[in-house]
Amino acid sequence: MFGTESSLSMFLNTLTPKFYVALTGTSSLISGLILIFEWWYFRKYGTSFIEQVSVSHLRPLLGGVDNSSPSNSSTSNGDTDSSRQNVSECKVWRNPLNLFRGAEYNRYTWVTGREPLTYYDMNLSAQDHQTFFTCDSDHLRPADAIMQKAWRERNPQARISAAHEALVLEDCATAYILLAEEEATTIVEAEKLFKQALKAGEVCYRRSQQVQHHGAQHEAQHRRDTNVLVYIKRRLAMCSRKLGRTREAVKMMRDLMKEFPLLSMFNIHENLLESLLELQAYADVQAVLAKYDDISLPKSATICYTAALLKARAVSDKFSPEAASRRGLNTAEMNAVEAIHRAVEFNPHVPKYLLEMKSLILPPEHVLKRGDSEAIAYAFFHLQHWKRVEGALNLLHCTWEGTFRMIPYPLEKGHLFYPYPICTETADRELLPTVFHEVSVYPKKELPFFILFTAGLCSFTAMLALLTHQFPELMGVFAKAFLSTLFAPLNFIMEKVESILPSSLWHQLTRI
Repeated sequence: MFGTESSLSMFLNTLTPKFYVALTGTSSLISGLILIFEWWYFRKYGTSFIEQVSVSHLRPLLGGVDNSSPSNSSTSNGDTDSSRQNVSECKVWRNPLNLFRGAEYNRYTWVTGREPLTYYDMNLSAQDHQTFFTCDSDHLRPADAIMQKAWRERNPQARISAAHEALVLEDCATAYILLAEEEATTIVEAEKLFKQALKAGEVCYRRSQQVQHHGAQHEAQHRRDTNVLVYIKRRLAMCSRKLGRTREAVKMMRDLMKEFPLLSMFNIHENLLESLLELQAYADVQAVLAKYDDISLPKSATICYTAALLKARAVSDKFSPEAASRRGLNTAEMNAVEAIHRAVEFNPHVPKYLLEMKSLILPPEHVLKRGDSEAIAYAFFHLQHWKRVEGALNLLHCTWEGTFRMIPYPLEKGHLFYPYPICTETADRELLPTVFHEVSVYPKKELPFFILFTAGLCSFTAMLALLTHQFPELMGVFAKAFLSTLFAPLNFIMEKVESILPSSLWHQLTRI
């Protein structure tokens, strides 16, 4: 035993400072090369090479179980992906529940001094107004000609003045719409103006309906009058909803959808869903979802998260994560979790707003589906409905992050929807006021542990190499003390073994 200790101390005494410099320099170089390779691999494939090798090759050897999806689902998923075409560029949609500028957005500006709408958002609204409320025959009617110019005005006061000028000439429905949207400071005032717009709009609609087949010009005028009438009735229903007359609002929306079933561009069913949830008419909500949550129809956060809310409602009041981990999920709980995963895959930004992990702002007039803007618009109106269902937010909190384990590379491959579009961040930064709101970005790649570990190891060994070069004698003393401390447990074990084993047997072992 004493021979082993003497040989170890002799070996340590023969080591020169150059050896320590070479050792630390070599280890620093190796860890630096590993760091560079890990960073390159992460930038290219989005994961750590060491972590991937550990999970793919070492884990099965150690008896780990792969929790990936079954082969049949992955096969069908691959077939679906191969049949899909490339996703079109991000399209911005009109917010079905957009607020009133005068009665809501402007009041926010007066109180806080902040502008809730961006120039890009308001410019899109101006384009919508010109598309829906104007046509080529406007020059034949003086009031419509004035309003055609008013919709193109950037100055709000100039638009309002033009609307008043048009009303001097005749009862103009679009002039009333502009005043209700931008000049009215309360919802009550806006509703009065919309009722006046409804009278004027119905007269124009009946007049153009009789001559719509007399030529392309009359057909375009009738299409414009139809858009105006639908817009007015929808906004009147929204006024009723905001003033607490929810049942009246539901009836107006149902009548509007029956009267104009082909005008799905306005997404009136999303207004209807929100009003029905306020009434807690969950059976009616399910009936609306059965019609619009169809594979052939475009999805939205309202559709996906409302479906998840209804399924969560069936189990959330008795759901316990501890009990579920012990006994497993039953069929109803599994359906609720799958519905939440589906909703989170469609729009991963919503849960943080529903769980109040991120502060809400006023929703924009336009939203980007699957983007942060849509998440804000949904949570702004539907957070109260999730809070009303006992345990729904708790179930969401326990399960929503599991979606990201199902889709590790959402930009390359989706599960139930197309891969997540990479253009959402850019569009959301144009739609949302980034001055006081931090845009949510998904997927947000975080550096794997092994990259941080190799970076720390490289820095530590480089520092050791520098200190050894500058202070060779002092670092030699530290190295000897460190190695002695490191080998102290081994020496202790060797002493115990030597005291237990016979001296002759120990002599034979040391010779071997």
